[in-house]
Amino acid sequence: MYSISQVAEKLNIKPHTLRYYEQEGILESNRNHAGVRNYTEQQVKWLRFVLKLRETHMPVSSIQEYVKLLQEGEHTANKRLQLLEDHRASIQQQIRELQDTEQMLEKKVSTYKDMIGNEVHLSISSYIK
Repeated sequence: MYSISQVAEKLNIKPHTLRYYEQEGILESNRNHAGVRNYTEQQVKWLRFVLKLRETHMPVSSIQEYVKLLQEGEHTANKRLQLLEDHRASIQQQIRELQDTEQMLEKKVSTYKDMIGNEVHLSISSYIK
């Protein structure tokens, strides 16, 4: 079992984030006799998955829908699959857009390097003459 501070440190997040996901019904915690939150390894793995979904811009509402479907049982497997496939398509689109942006930046960087390289060359040649 992990305390809230141990999980937060392990995943490099704030304890508030854990409380927020619990409040939103995305994460469950176990509580000891004093009401202190504790998390199992399985809950930490689940949270890692949730954090990856959030890093890739899946809305909290979609994660809540996924949790709801998961809790409803095996008969929702197709809906869960569709939700994840839709998100994967969104990630693939993000990747394409980032690659386009990277290409634009690479051209700009190359232009500046050429420009700076020519200035240095011109400066040296002016000293030689």
